[in-house]
Order: sequence, then structure tokens, then C-alpha cells
Amino acid sequence: MSKIDEVRAEMVAAMKNKDKERKDTLSMLLAALKNKAIDKREDLTEAEENEVIKKEIKQTQETKDLAPADRADIVEECEKRLAVLREFAPEEMSEEAIRKEINEVLAGLGIVTPTVKDKGKIMKELMPRVKGKADGVLVNRLVGEALVQP
Repeated sequence: MSKIDEVRAEMVAAMKNKDKERKDTLSMLLAALKNKAIDKREDLTEAEENEVIKKEIKQTQETKDLAPADRADIVEECEKRLAVLREFAPEEMSEEAIRKEINEVLAGLGIVTPTVKDKGKIMKELMPRVKGKADGVLVNRLVGEALVQP
């Protein structure tokens, strides 16, 4: 079952339960997924669906962060939206899982003591393996920690 079908089913359930806020959030997510599919002119892959969901989460988080301090209503609405959107977001990799991937990449490249010069090679090999499953900033920090400082 694609994410579009899942979101549509949840939206119908929200309408039956008269949960307007949830229905509105799901409607917005469904529109974003459909627009991406229309732009692509074919069905979305799971990775592309997850990308759209993460983008919606990021935009909602930014709206929440940029809301004026005296606008508690905006912050509250964004928190409710984020809770709904996170239900459909893919599971994020833990730091331990990312470290394991880093070690596998190092072994695959034959690098025993990684230095700053090796970071580009490591990231080039690592990012496709964790794309969509881990935050790039976190991956970058963990690779930096794995490097041997001169």
C-alpha cells in the first residue's frame, strides 16, 4: 500500500471522527504527495514518498520555530501537525546504526585510521547508504568524530 493510499485512508477516518485538524494536516500531506507524483508523471518510490513527508515536517518545524513568541496558537497548531506527520515519517537510524555503517564503509574502503583527507571518500560512499534514513547533519558529525585528528 502506497503512502498516498495510507494517507487517504487515514483522512477518511479523520473525517468520520470529525477530527478537523487531523483531516486538514492529512489533506495537506496528500496534496504534497500527489503533486510530487504529478511532477514525476509516475508513481512515487518509497524513498520519494519519505522525502516528501520529511520536507513537510521540516517546513512545519520551521514555521513553528519562526512563529512570534506571542503567537502560542501557531506553535500549538504546528505541534499538532508535526504529531500527525511523524506518524507517516520513516524510522530514523540511531547513532549506533550510523556508526556501524561508518565502520562498514571504512572496512570496505580499506581505511584503518581515517583522517580529514579521507572524509570526502567516506561521505561519498556512506550517504547513499543512509539517505532518507538518517539526518545528514548527524551523519557528518559522527564521521567527524571517527576521524583521527592530527
